[in-house]
Amino acid sequence: MKYTVAASAVMAFFCLQNAVAGPADYIYTPHVEAGEREIDFKFGRQDGGDSPKGTASSLGFGYGASDNWFTEVYVKYQKQGSDGLKYDAIEWENKFQLTEPGEYPVDVGLIVEIERPQDRSEGYELRAGPLFQVDRGLLQLNGNVLFERHFDSEAPAKTEMGYQWQVKYRAQPAFEYGLQGFGDIGEWNHWANRHEQSHRAGPAVFGKLPLAARQALNYNAALLFGLSDAAADRTFRLQMEYEF
Repeated sequence: MKYTVAASAVMAFFCLQNAVAGPADYIYTPHVEAGEREIDFKFGRQDGGDSPKGTASSLGFGYGASDNWFTEVYVKYQKQGSDGLKYDAIEWENKFQLTEPGEYPVDVGLIVEIERPQDRSEGYELRAGPLFQVDRGLLQLNGNVLFERHFDSEAPAKTEMGYQWQVKYRAQPAFEYGLQGFGDIGEWNHWANRHEQSHRAGPAVFGKLPLAARQALNYNAALLFGLSDAAADRTFRLQMEYEF
């Protein structure tokens, strides 16, 4: 069943035919824990460069529905320039774990998100892609390829491609450190010119703080620097999860 889901989603990428990673975007990982519930808060702020100055945030509730499926619904908000914070979209995220941790040299998962923007002229947004993780001792490596497209929108839509990567050194559960990177490269079959692509990377910190029985607070944050003309000069992103 899980391989059928993966195959269907991969085929959909190329049968579908305006993606820019937001400041609150986070690194997807392929692992799922059945029965886990979480309240998830994300925040991001960017400024400098050609990208408009602004902030984004979201609040969601997620649930590990099975050993291989985690689902989450959250609402998103944004603030641009001098405008006030406003409701931006509602999103339904589904993550599928396709291999058991350590079963193969690379752990594999799949992310599928459907978003309904507040601006109905944008239609619906689909984001999907494979997730990869490699563990080597205390080192964790993640790499994801993401495809995004709008449907039922007033403007012509194209399938665009982005990526995420992460290097984490698991020094101790309460405090880990590493690097994160995000990028958007344009249409999946016709990449944009280098100066039109967006690439960001920088240092990151992570941790898990145990609370009561079966409860914990997870956090990760990063300060990203623009590596291309189309990227914001600086982006600060933060994610906090309350597990119970």
